[in-house]
Amino acid sequence: MDYKQKIISIEQALKLVKSGDVIVSGMMATEGRLFLSRLHEIDAAIKNVTVTNCLPIIDAPFFTDPDQAKRFLTDSWFYSASLRRATSYGGVTYIPNHLSLAGARRLEHKKPNIYIGAATPPDRHGFVSLSLSNVYEKRTLMAADLVILEINPHFPRTYGDLEVHVSDIDYMIEADYPVPELPDGEITEKDQIIGKHIATFINDGDCLQLGIGGIPNAVANALVHKKNLGVHTEMLTTGFVKLYKAGAINNKMKKTYPGKMVCCFAFGTKELYDFLDDNPGVAFLDGNYVNDPYVISQNDNQVSINSTIEVDLTGQCSSESIGLRHFSGTGGQSDTVTGAQRSKNGRSFIALYATAMVKNTVTGEREEVSKIVTTLKPGAAVTLSRNDVDYIVTEYGAVRLRGNDLFERIEKMISIAHPKFRQQLYEEAIAAGIYHPRSK
Repeated sequence: MDYKQKIISIEQALKLVKSGDVIVSGMMATEGRLFLSRLHEIDAAIKNVTVTNCLPIIDAPFFTDPDQAKRFLTDSWFYSASLRRATSYGGVTYIPNHLSLAGARRLEHKKPNIYIGAATPPDRHGFVSLSLSNVYEKRTLMAADLVILEINPHFPRTYGDLEVHVSDIDYMIEADYPVPELPDGEITEKDQIIGKHIATFINDGDCLQLGIGGIPNAVANALVHKKNLGVHTEMLTTGFVKLYKAGAINNKMKKTYPGKMVCCFAFGTKELYDFLDDNPGVAFLDGNYVNDPYVISQNDNQVSINSTIEVDLTGQCSSESIGLRHFSGTGGQSDTVTGAQRSKNGRSFIALYATAMVKNTVTGEREEVSKIVTTLKPGAAVTLSRNDVDYIVTEYGAVRLRGNDLFERIEKMISIAHPKFRQQLYEEAIAAGIYHPRSK
């Protein structure tokens, strides 16, 4: 089949949208940016269109324009900064989920009418690659009434189970935009300290999952002298590539997919994308598989490293909201934490700065507050329960809470809080009746 017969213009693609449609977009770099950036241009008579996305990169008018909230509902598996800002318009809401089940459970609830995303051009066998994400993309694409892909030669051709034949694609839009990048962010002194704390617990032959941000990058930097590391992670970042090039990663000790890095999406720099292009040593597999805690546990010595916003003295982690204000998403935190701990010799780490600078609602001045608290802010979502927490790490140290009673946990958590808040936390815990001093 000559795939060029399926090529249409953006204008033709937009005319395919109907009132009441449910549109699902690819995640992050694989969102269909040409289509979505102009979705607000559809006929004014078309209403009640739902767009489901995950960490969108472009600030598309269909959700950033307050007037569009009357026609479009955006429900998301994970918020970006632009989605957070748009929540005040009333057209954005969150889908509670574990990343491993995001696509599967969504399909049980709503059938997509249109799937839109980015992909590579077809190869000589007629297959495109969905390139940088297979969290939910392929399974949603196969369930959609209409499949529209933006075919872009700049996207890396990746392998795993994210190849799609042109016979399963209804329409293609020719695209030429550069692949969105995530620059290597600045690693702060606190990041470096936390990274070194965590690195002391990582051994040669461990299998890694790293999250996004300065702390995971700092951990990666601290591991360059390790040997025989493996990768089973939801997100593949440039940090993994640097470890591979340094000789720290070879994936030889893995129990599942030995010799290969396993992930379900990737986002980073051009260095990462060049590494991924036509590389059979990286397998992009369905997020339902990659983030399944049982699957994760099959690799011995699995280590998960994630971050949180706020944690209470007993170990409850709020990683997705600040009180009632939704901030990001659960993502794969619970998946990877529980999977790692089920692994033979597995460990999980939740990292955070001990304090944050926050605007005082009364004075308007920014003040330093503790991110280790006696109780979470009212309405805060508990992303990781205290039953599932293992190590908590700040710039003041790392403590293991697994198996500890509440008194022990409270003492350990106070020990890694900022020194200026430790006495206050101690007194609050006693006043709350959750801690009673013991003689030693």
